Amino acid sequence: MTRGQTIGVVAGVLMLLLGGLWTLQGLGYVEGSPMTGEQTWAIIGPIVAGVGVAAIIVALQRR
Repeated sequence: MTRGQTIGVVAGVLMLLLGGLWTLQGLGYVEGSPMTGEQTWAIIGPIVAGVGVAAIIVALQRR
């Protein structure tokens, strides 16, 4: 794997994890944050996670 691919995969994984966390906070499953229970984060989270998955796919397909 090239350096660019590694950076793309790491960035994608971080976005996937962050999006997942935001989704869970928005849905009220993770408490202790002002984001808890806010519908906005339940919408933004899956979008960020989806972009992370796309970044991983693009990074792995690059040669």
